[in-house]
Amino acid sequence: MGRRLVPLTLDNLPDLPGRCRSCVFWELDPVSGEAAVKAGRPELEKEAWISAVLLEWGSCGRVVYVDDVPAGYVLYAPPAYVPRATAFPTSPVSPDAVQLMTALILPGYQGQGLGRVLVQTVAKDLLRRGFKAIEAFGDARWKEPACVLPADHLLAVGFKTVRPHPAYPRLRLELRTTLSWKEDVELALDRLLGAVQKEPALRPL
Repeated sequence: MGRRLVPLTLDNLPDLPGRCRSCVFWELDPVSGEAAVKAGRPELEKEAWISAVLLEWGSCGRVVYVDDVPAGYVLYAPPAYVPRATAFPTSPVSPDAVQLMTALILPGYQGQGLGRVLVQTVAKDLLRRGFKAIEAFGDARWKEPACVLPADHLLAVGFKTVRPHPAYPRLRLELRTTLSWKEDVELALDRLLGAVQKEPALRPL
């Protein structure tokens, strides 16, 4: 089984699940996002966002392939590029951190260590670029796959709460920690990134 990880670009954006390609939950503020959906142009807005981040900041995602078939991806960026982040009661993301926006391992590819590989690749990329941590907004009342990561799963893979909230706590993972995770944490990470397999119409996790 051949695995291949490549940076997310406009060329391989079509390899993401259709629902993810047209989701602009994180990329636009709530008002702009709703307008884009009503106008029928969320995919164009997604492309424009990725293009702008690539030009101004650099790589903002990774896609993993197994035997040349897309198996999952992760998307991340500094908080300045994530308008929706300001809508959360526990914002802002720390200045030394990059926000984990979404991550997904497709059904049929879970339990193979792909989640660990994705996040460790992101960690190495961000360490090399001078960042110290990944932060994410968690959903403390998570019941089904959605655009906000479940807080319990984030805590299970090593994130720590830096700003508590009954609904949307902000959590942080020190990057150097990700490079020395033990096997049990790696398995928990795979479960986190595979959680979206519960619904057929895949959404960003």
